[in-house]
Amino acid sequence: MNDSKFYFLGKITRKYSFKGELIIYLDTDNPSDYFQIKKVFIKINDRFIPYFLTEIYPYKNNSIRVKVEDVNDENEANQLINKEIYLPTSSLPTLEGNKFYYHEVEGFKIIDKKNGDIGFIKYVNDKSPQHLFILDHNKKEVLVPINDDLIIDIDRKEKLIRMDLPSGLIELYS
Repeated sequence: MNDSKFYFLGKITRKYSFKGELIIYLDTDNPSDYFQIKKVFIKINDRFIPYFLTEIYPYKNNSIRVKVEDVNDENEANQLINKEIYLPTSSLPTLEGNKFYYHEVEGFKIIDKKNGDIGFIKYVNDKSPQHLFILDHNKKEVLVPINDDLIIDIDRKEKLIRMDLPSGLIELYS
């Protein structure tokens, strides 16, 4: 299975007990949405391997404590520490209006209210404090802040996002 069929949910950060329980940090705004999941996928050697969860408990911050089927001791749990957790993109609820998933808008065209066609979204940088659309604009990379106040609307059918960007932002790249 390829990466586009899965989305990153979080990472196994540490073991919790000598019985093989693990702590998973969830990279989400709503961890409680995932308190009932029964199966996750762990990326191992570029393959998504299913793991079944037999118990889930809320934990500190954005974390959950889980018991994974067939992981019964510390040694087995240690092998999973620092592994990334994924779920199928098909399990995501459909968003409407100006709400979107980052993977959903890759390839969308950005149209600015003042400057017109800015370019296509190559990818989204969500590793910086300010999340950014990374655009291809006239063969130059342009960074556009992702901010609800800048997004006028999203047309999923036409694959475009209309924005009202700050004056001078695009000129910085000219």
